[in-house]
Amino acid sequence: QVQLVESGGGLVQAGDSLRLSCAASGRTFSDYAMGWFRQAPGKEREFVAVAMWGVGSTYYADSAKGRFTISRDSAKNTVYLQMNSLKPEDTAVYYCAAGRPAYGSQTQHLAYNYWGQGTQVTVSS
Repeated sequence: QVQLVESGGGLVQAGDSLRLSCAASGRTFSDYAMGWFRQAPGKEREFVAVAMWGVGSTYYADSAKGRFTISRDSAKNTVYLQMNSLKPEDTAVYYCAAGRPAYGSQTQHLAYNYWGQGTQVTVSS
């Protein structure tokens, strides 16, 4: 059974940092893209970052560029999201996702097959 389990969320102040982790099990994901999405109350799920398979190209939402860094450890079947300079508008439930989106679709949540249960990130001002 495939599982994605996120950890590392919490309550922090604006300007602080957090590192989210997503541990995958049930299969190897070295040939899958692994990414992060987030959903704030009353809003749609939105793309944050993704690390593709193969050479591992990375893509970021404009809101994440320069502040967030995605990385993956294929040996551990784990993907990380380092978040620096957090802002109150980063408050959301963060979801880990895995899939094989076509290039050009890597920001679309419907392109991902596997999802974690989410971890809450709350940034106070």
